Amino acid sequence: MDDSTEMIPKNGLITLIVNPKSGASSNKRLVSGFRAYLDQKGYPLKVEFTRSLEHGRQLAQQAAANPDCSLVVGAGGDGTIREVVCGLSGSAKPLLVLPCGTENLLANELGYDVRLETVINAFENGQLRSLDLGKANDIYFTSIAGFGFDGKVVQRVQAVRKGHISHLTYFWPIWRTFWDYTFPPMKVFIDGNTFFEGPGLVFVGNISRYAIGLEILKKANYSDGLLDVCIFRCASCWKLLKHAACTVLKTHLKSRNTLYTQAKSIRIESSVNHIPTELDGDPGPALPIDISIIPAAIQVVVPPGAKPAGIRTRIRRMIG
Repeated sequence: MDDSTEMIPKNGLITLIVNPKSGASSNKRLVSGFRAYLDQKGYPLKVEFTRSLEHGRQLAQQAAANPDCSLVVGAGGDGTIREVVCGLSGSAKPLLVLPCGTENLLANELGYDVRLETVINAFENGQLRSLDLGKANDIYFTSIAGFGFDGKVVQRVQAVRKGHISHLTYFWPIWRTFWDYTFPPMKVFIDGNTFFEGPGLVFVGNISRYAIGLEILKKANYSDGLLDVCIFRCASCWKLLKHAACTVLKTHLKSRNTLYTQAKSIRIESSVNHIPTELDGDPGPALPIDISIIPAAIQVVVPPGAKPAGIRTRIRRMIG
């Protein structure tokens, strides 16, 4: 991980980009609490509310082009933060994240939780680190791309989604997909060479932890200029259960039915049409997909002593 000790610029306008539809009431309190803190300290603040994910990217682009803006704060779920990151990519404007979604994959990886103290500590004492960005065809992602089973789950969640969702929203889509998914074959190329061919689950990511803190991409480092790839050989729901148990126990990389590598270029294709995909928890493009890495796309603010929360901590947070 990047060991940069560069401090956060606070000598200009702070632009706060908020998705008003993200998060439960506790997340909204996080946003209002941080706004109150900035107002109390006298920092110049401009608040922008998104009307869509694409609008979030546009607002970030405007902030990146504003010479008076020194810091951008993104408040929303993984989709909102992804679009803000894309809008800031290639600029010198750093990003501080307020986790206001269901999973908050990137925020968790950066060491954030939903406590106001953590955000304030990051703002006052945090450091800047480089964040790579993944690109799947023409669509960017910050965290993890999934192909197969979890893509189908996301597809079903999206079909019934109305506003903010919770972890319970995923129950029936996971249950239905567990029983009816057929595990069609896929072919994966790593840096131009065939790496895997057959039925399975494919994950490509920039961060180590997926839903509820599962450390699927155990070796991932969001600032190393590489994407991590984990493939589970899997042709039935019962083998899926075994893989899930091994992942919870953090022994999945020892299995002969798990393939793991790192790469700068990945291609995924299939002889079967309509294999579902997902990027950062949103439906992704259809196969074939070419995935690449954009090293050090932006600078992000991380709290002092930043460490991602694991599965036990994430579950404790979910149940309060």
